[in-house]
Amino acid sequence: MMGAEGLKAATEVAILSANYISARLQAHYPTLYTAITEDGKPGRVAHECILELRPLKETTGGAKGISAEDVSKRLMDYGFHAPTLSFPVPGTLMVEPTESETLDELDRFIDAMISIRAEIAKVERGEWPQDDNPLKNAPHTAASLLGAEWSHPYPRELAAFPTPAQKVSKYWPPVGRIDNVYGDRNLFCACVPVSDWQAA
Repeated sequence: MMGAEGLKAATEVAILSANYISARLQAHYPTLYTAITEDGKPGRVAHECILELRPLKETTGGAKGISAEDVSKRLMDYGFHAPTLSFPVPGTLMVEPTESETLDELDRFIDAMISIRAEIAKVERGEWPQDDNPLKNAPHTAASLLGAEWSHPYPRELAAFPTPAQKVSKYWPPVGRIDNVYGDRNLFCACVPVSDWQAA
């Protein structure tokens, strides 16, 4: 429906957006699988960039350190659905901006990722415990933030409103951290049985 020119333009914008994200985040999260330039430096990507997060686990305490999943959950507090997690490379995020994302939205995502990297640095420096920080406890629901007691070493406001933009327009995750492995191994289907659809 876009026609040849529209399809080409959409493709160019998607490729430009992925490279923009990769370039802006390079100092915070290296990009895997970039083309190598003639002088041997990392070059460009196609329509997606794979952000390297695996070393963060080691710099934040080893096996129980900050993982790509923790970053994904924290992105919910910033108002984002996480990018593709651990595919095609375990422990990474694959960011695939579409041609319809505005520059403002790309910048909002980049700012969130940079802010999250600063939070990770606090764990690396020992300012926040390895097992009790905004990433390990994300996403933060309204119910978890409104309780009478708050025993975490970071303020409620940081959990709820990590950037000023959240004070204007906030998405509240309806559910906090769940046990993904348990969910994968104990499937609960709420579907209507096929027999209920059969004609009598």
